[in-house]
Amino acid sequence: MSPYRKTGSRIPRFVIVSIALVAVVAALWFWKGRGGGDDEQRFRTAAVEQGDIRVAISATGTLGALSTVDVGSEVSGKVEEVLVDFNDRVRKGQVIARIDPSTFEAQIAQGDASIASARASLATAQATLRNAELAYSRNRELAAQKLVARGDLDQALAARDQARAQVAQAEAQIRQQEASTRNARLNLGRTVIYSPVDGVVLNRSIEPGQTVAASLQAPVLFKIAEDLSRMEIVLAVDESDIGQVKQGQTVSFTVDAFPDRQFRGEVSQVRLSATNTNNVITFPVVVAVDNADQALLPGLTANAEIEVSRRDGVLKVPNAAMRFKPPVDPAATPETPQRGGGMTEELPAIAATLKLDAAQQAAFDDALAKMRERIAARTATPPQGQTGGSALFGRMPGAGGGQAPRGGNASGAMRQRMMERFNQQFGAFRAALNDDQRREWDSAINALVGARRAPVYVLADGKPKAVTVRVGASDGSSTEIIGDFKVGDEVIVGLQTAEPAK
Repeated sequence: MSPYRKTGSRIPRFVIVSIALVAVVAALWFWKGRGGGDDEQRFRTAAVEQGDIRVAISATGTLGALSTVDVGSEVSGKVEEVLVDFNDRVRKGQVIARIDPSTFEAQIAQGDASIASARASLATAQATLRNAELAYSRNRELAAQKLVARGDLDQALAARDQARAQVAQAEAQIRQQEASTRNARLNLGRTVIYSPVDGVVLNRSIEPGQTVAASLQAPVLFKIAEDLSRMEIVLAVDESDIGQVKQGQTVSFTVDAFPDRQFRGEVSQVRLSATNTNNVITFPVVVAVDNADQALLPGLTANAEIEVSRRDGVLKVPNAAMRFKPPVDPAATPETPQRGGGMTEELPAIAATLKLDAAQQAAFDDALAKMRERIAARTATPPQGQTGGSALFGRMPGAGGGQAPRGGNASGAMRQRMMERFNQQFGAFRAALNDDQRREWDSAINALVGARRAPVYVLADGKPKAVTVRVGASDGSSTEIIGDFKVGDEVIVGLQTAEPAK
């Protein structure tokens, strides 16, 4: 056999083996890239954690003094002295400015002279009156003796009455001049401007020599903050958030003057006067702030967060777990989400807040035990043909035929029926409560029944499985969940991103 023929026979086998190896490597790479054989690696998971959730509303506002007084002038004139400056501390009754009093001093002198003249006129009128009364008396005696005509008596009577009127007029002129003089004296006193409160001068708008013109509205000369150790912020809260804001809620805020410092306050008032700015409705919320160290200044812009809800020590998952939806497989059979326990586990915690006595606790334990028995029975043997509802409350309105209830009316009917069942099952326990306990119980049960529920997905045999949980508070990154979960359980938060081919 020729050596060339032997060599030629080895080359095809080598080429075939090489091609086969390349094909196997390519198949493995493609199979691994598609996630074949390991479905769990297709999903990203996160652990259920226990921690605190703080729900807050952001808003901005301006810091101001709790009480600010505008000090003006009630009289016109030239400013003689200004005795305080910006940032000066003043006491109530302290002189802070003076206006030239010469005009009012002249008015007082003129008034005194007018009063003296009016008194002289009064003396003349009184003398005339005395003479007229004597003449009338004489004429009346003579008329009784038929010695004077009746007309003379009437004339004497008229002269007497006229003299009395002149006396009254002179007395009125005296009172008028005295009142005018008193007003001039009051205006003279107003030329000295006093501080009406203890505080700090925030603004001064006059200088010595300046003329003040007080007409229909008193000009503002000084602005005095009464107490800067206590301040307030007026926040503009959007109408979509105002329903969550209540008096007494905690507020934290920062100001640009102290970027590394966190300040705290408390909601003191939610005002009803809405403001419309470019079709954006906001409501003013007043926040009381303690400024004992005088660090905060009036006029600073505050970036605030109002803490509307806080949940401590709750189970929470990343918000991505609430948004995750598994890819739809047309060949797969739709799966009904597994209900989380939740409700029966939360009822003891609600009862614990009511401070029950022994009889009330026994009634609660009996009702709860019967509820759990009913749940176990319904879970073990669901009624024939029932495809909707829950193990606790049975078939809900609109839940037949395998279809979920649609529309707000069905949801409202569900909640109504759930409340009726709760009232039936816990009727004896509720009747044993006093009025305050009953109100707390009803409020907690309403919150429990009306809570939003959503599916969270876990991995079961490498496949996503939906578990319905009750959704609580959310702070934007994590959401509280109530259901059959414990710390460390894994929930699906998304799909793994395939690595790019090299």
